[in-house]
Amino acid sequence: MKKLKVMMVVHWSLVPPEDLKAKDDPRMEKFRTEYDVKQALLKLGHEVQVVGVYDDSAPLRKVIEEWKPDIAFNLLEDFAGISAFDYYVVSFFEMMQLPYTGCNPRGLLLARDKALSKKLLAFHRIPAPDFEVFPVGRKLPRRLPHLPYPVIVKSLMEEGSVGIAKASYVETEKDLRERVTLIHQKIKGDAIAEQYIEGRELYVTVLGNLKLEVLPIRELVFGQAEPGEPTVATYKVKWDPKYRERRGIEYQFAKNLPNGTADKIGHLCKRVYRTLNMSGYGRIDLRLNEAGQISILEANPNPGIARDEESSLSAVKGGFSYESFIQHILNLGLKARSED
Repeated sequence: MKKLKVMMVVHWSLVPPEDLKAKDDPRMEKFRTEYDVKQALLKLGHEVQVVGVYDDSAPLRKVIEEWKPDIAFNLLEDFAGISAFDYYVVSFFEMMQLPYTGCNPRGLLLARDKALSKKLLAFHRIPAPDFEVFPVGRKLPRRLPHLPYPVIVKSLMEEGSVGIAKASYVETEKDLRERVTLIHQKIKGDAIAEQYIEGRELYVTVLGNLKLEVLPIRELVFGQAEPGEPTVATYKVKWDPKYRERRGIEYQFAKNLPNGTADKIGHLCKRVYRTLNMSGYGRIDLRLNEAGQISILEANPNPGIARDEESSLSAVKGGFSYESFIQHILNLGLKARSED
């Protein structure tokens, strides 16, 4: 295996401290993705230089011109504090003719916008929830568009369940107005109200550029939910392990899927990935109801890849070690240029 010079690109506040070693270090939670990826790259024998970025590409240009890396390992999730601007950095890599890991700019743009992505999926007859967008700065109309209540109200562009709480599940126009206004005020961006889909919540990681591979399916299980009770992957569910433990919520590999369902899901997720022009690695979130119907909730380019995150666990279940998974992501980044 060729040893590479890898420029690891992270948010300026997430450059892991050099003295960060022990897993029980209280600082580890903040830096776990960056730490895990860096340690894996070093274990693989690569030379690593970490570059922190906020709102200026000058540090990237300096390292590219002076150190001449072979590839950028992109862990940046926003630029200038705006998550929708993450594609700027990837476009910069392309202008500098530097290979990079993860999704291309077009895929980032298409998948990030939850309304645009659903319109594209609908055009290709891929099932997704009905929705309505409420732009920030525009007064809500006296009569709102007809929506198939109940709905989930969330940010149009943010990821990671930002802005999603139990109160995001709404059943009336009054509650819808209140939640949309809250998203406008707190997130400072457009809101989207999506039809609530009852069913099992499944996460499917897809790897590849042209030839795609689907990894074992993960599931978010709401163990204490009563029959008919709405289940929502809120911000607390996603990011607070103690909250999940108190409520019997856990991530696990999907069990007892009906015969042929895993293959059906895998095929559909590949269609989503290609429709949205994704590349490198991504995760497709979906719901599966009791009748076996699938509805795509959203597509996530460049999902979290710390050792204990869903895509990494799926990779290990699928036959990778964590280090070989990181190497595979590097390889896909290097191959992407030759496949253009």
